[in-house]
Amino acid sequence: MINRIREIRKAKGFTLADLAEACDPPTTAQTIGRLETGMRNLSIKWMDRIGTALNVDPEILVRSEEQKRAQIVVQLGLSDPEALDTPREAILPTEIAAQSSVDGGDATMLVLEITASVGEYRPGDMVWLKQIEPDDSGSAINRDCLIPRPGGRFTFGRLIDRRGTLVGILPSQAGNKQQVIDNPPWIAVATMLVRPL
Repeated sequence: MINRIREIRKAKGFTLADLAEACDPPTTAQTIGRLETGMRNLSIKWMDRIGTALNVDPEILVRSEEQKRAQIVVQLGLSDPEALDTPREAILPTEIAAQSSVDGGDATMLVLEITASVGEYRPGDMVWLKQIEPDDSGSAINRDCLIPRPGGRFTFGRLIDRRGTLVGILPSQAGNKQQVIDNPPWIAVATMLVRPL
């Protein structure tokens, strides 16, 4: 089995110390380092503790040696693409969604499939959305959101206003006017775009 704690920890933006502190009960950065490198046995108990701290399913912390995975080999910044000193394993979109709590909570993830060109989205795009409570919508202002409407319908677009129980959405489709939804049961904020090329 291949230990993937380091890749997942880094993908979530955790340092060794951050992860050690997030464990329940807290542990030391040295212990996390030993677990990552295999110098300490990664038991089921440790997998559960680390999985909970990272908010991921513990089973994704390891994988079979026979299971081939995509490798990140190049980074592109403001200049030319640069090769990484050491390639690292790419985390699948479903695993990223499972660990979606970089910015908080045990949120439910939803996926919106795009079937026609709408705004900045193309056919085949999958928009991953994190479901939040309407009271937490302040962090969703000026972000694309999916909001349920009465009768089993939905509105998708930019959240542009929130006043009391009223939520204002500017739909992604060109030419549509702002829609106001009263007291939605939840709001799902776009957190990731998966686009086939």
